[in-house]
Amino acid sequence: MEKLTFYALSAPEKLDRIGAYLSERLIRDVGRHRYGYVCIAMEALDQLLMACHCQSINLFVESFLKMVAKLLESEKPNLQILGTNSFVKFANIEEDTPSYHRSYDFFVSRFSEMCHSSHDDLEIKTKIRMSGIKGLQGVVRKTVNDELQANIWDPQHMDKIVPSLLFNLQHVEEAESRSPSPLQAPEKEKENPAELAERCLRELLGRAAFGNIKNAIKPVLIHLDNHSLWEPKVFAIRCFKIIMYSIQPQHSHLVIQQLLSHLDANSRSAATVRAGIVEVLSEAAVIAATGSVGPTVLEMFNTLLRQLRLSIDYALTGSYDGAASLGTKIIKEHEERMFQEAVIKTIGSFASTLPTYQRSEVILFIMSKVPLPSLHHPVETGRTGENRNRLTQIMLLKSLLQVSTGFQCSNMMSALPSNFLDRLLSTALMEDAEIRLFVLEILISFIDRHGNRHKFSTISTLSDISVLKLKVDKCSRQDTVFMKKLYRHIYLSCKEETNMQTHYEALYGLLALLSIELANEEVVVDLIRLVLAVQDVAQVNEENLPVYNRCALYALGAAYLNLISQLTTVPAFCQHIHEVIETRKKEAPYMLPEDVFVEKPRLSANLDGVVIEFLFRQSKISEVLGGSGYNSDRLCLPYIPQLTDEDRLSKRRSIGETISLQVEVESRNSPEKEERVPAEEITYETLKKAIVDSVAVEEQERERRRQVVEKFQKAPFEEIAAHCGARASLLQSKLNQIFEITIRPPPSPSGTITAAYGQPQNHSIPVYEMKFPDLCVY
Repeated sequence: MEKLTFYALSAPEKLDRIGAYLSERLIRDVGRHRYGYVCIAMEALDQLLMACHCQSINLFVESFLKMVAKLLESEKPNLQILGTNSFVKFANIEEDTPSYHRSYDFFVSRFSEMCHSSHDDLEIKTKIRMSGIKGLQGVVRKTVNDELQANIWDPQHMDKIVPSLLFNLQHVEEAESRSPSPLQAPEKEKENPAELAERCLRELLGRAAFGNIKNAIKPVLIHLDNHSLWEPKVFAIRCFKIIMYSIQPQHSHLVIQQLLSHLDANSRSAATVRAGIVEVLSEAAVIAATGSVGPTVLEMFNTLLRQLRLSIDYALTGSYDGAASLGTKIIKEHEERMFQEAVIKTIGSFASTLPTYQRSEVILFIMSKVPLPSLHHPVETGRTGENRNRLTQIMLLKSLLQVSTGFQCSNMMSALPSNFLDRLLSTALMEDAEIRLFVLEILISFIDRHGNRHKFSTISTLSDISVLKLKVDKCSRQDTVFMKKLYRHIYLSCKEETNMQTHYEALYGLLALLSIELANEEVVVDLIRLVLAVQDVAQVNEENLPVYNRCALYALGAAYLNLISQLTTVPAFCQHIHEVIETRKKEAPYMLPEDVFVEKPRLSANLDGVVIEFLFRQSKISEVLGGSGYNSDRLCLPYIPQLTDEDRLSKRRSIGETISLQVEVESRNSPEKEERVPAEEITYETLKKAIVDSVAVEEQERERRRQVVEKFQKAPFEEIAAHCGARASLLQSKLNQIFEITIRPPPSPSGTITAAYGQPQNHSIPVYEMKFPDLCVY
């Protein structure tokens, strides 16, 4: 070999003849089963290849590859492994001259076939599979960075390479789970095809450029589809974690787009398959969020929300086509529910990684998709009679709750525009108790900026709130505007008959967080007025609330006033609240949260005879707080919410039961220093008349439009033309009359002339003929 190598280096032009001779000898020896000579020939070729890098090496390489292909075609495992090892050595050589005609199609196909070896002997099968993986790795290294070589990123190659690597990842993973001796794993780590396949896959994806990511990801999705690997989803998640951590960060959004497109393509697949894709998407999106996601943020949420709506339709109709038939698949509602929960979880996990400005956009985007009740849109019903709009509202509000968790912003009005807040609060007045609870939870998530929420999970009257270790923040002027929008909805939410313990706990948490996160003197005064108005609702009971609801309102007021009195640190205020609570403990425990908000509440049979000692008195609170600098005049003013059209659109029953609502009159001593005239009293009769009149006008307008459309559809053309011509002439005559009345002719320089009936008439001269003085400027 030393003499042969010296000869080849001295006479490079002879290298191709040497290669051709050795190739001929090897082919002959393979055919005669003289494997010792085969090994000698391959070793000679390897040494010559490693030593010689002259410009004429291309012809020698052709002979070398021909010999490697001959070995790979053999049925002998040892020859296949020998050929693979030689090819790997060749793949690590950097050639000085490019090759324009070399093809690796055979090697890709053969190495991929070896990766799927099913030899009876487990040890031999493992060696063959590892040789196939090493061969694919060699092909990738040889071709991936050379533009003159065969393009390894073409689908015809990727469709063989990627599934072969995934196959070894998958099956060896199963073998490891059955392995009885984990202590021997470090010794056999180098012989593990899964480790080698993972390294090869990472290397392949790490070398992928922007335009090649799609061709590398598509075979992964097809492999997971063909082998039903979305349902266990463990292997699928592992694959995409390898992908996301291997590719360049700026290419992450391409993988997300591929997954979104695949989810859309599987819209009619089983719910378990779609849920698996969504879980993988969740894991990939969280990893991608640390890099560059870019414009795919809203695209991702849009796709997930679309799939959510489709799942709701599938669960209601029972089929993927909207109508059940004999040939359609049977849809299991519990699987669709699992898929919906997976989508909501994915929305929340991905949103938690976004910066505040992007999360605000997502919040607005989701809220714009929530169907709100309207007088002009009929309610849709599904196969089971469930309200499709209601299910959509619940799912979207769940998604919004996930996104709002952990949301941090310094200014509520800048982060959450008024149109968003109006849409959200309009759902807080709906009859559905579950929807109202979600809205309250969402508001709590937005307001809780210092992690105080869990401290108010239970309603109680603590004698010392310092044990809670609250973090109190001041309220900005913009947040005060935000606060004023909440008062009315909190008050109306307290009056709902369908409220349960969870609703009152959420209302208490909302009131407490408002007092802590957005507190100033004006807000504190308004909240106290609001809670005292809620106490009046329980006492007067114009809404005919059940006993539990009335006791709950009393208990809610006691818990909140106990909290706010200690936050204001006014001794006289705290003393009054403490006295009332102590009186209730002795004689009326059913008006305190400790007896009401328990598993078996202890209620009173008769709440109509509540004495004044059991109530928090507005006059007393106004007196004690007025002496400490609070606005006592505003405290004396009872809180009465204003009625708006929102109540009609939200279809609240309480609008028909309202006897008289008076618009709240602002105090003259308010901080704005404005005097306002008390508004006209709005009674039930005026409201009823306004509603009836508006409905009648709408009906008349709708009938008139229908007649006009029908006339233009059925009448002959001549009649339509005559009608339009008459209308045009009538319009022109009206315009002429208006011009004659409004436009006066200029005074005539030549005086007046006599009309036909002896009346004087101005003689008008056109402006362009009139003579103006020299100094006249117009």
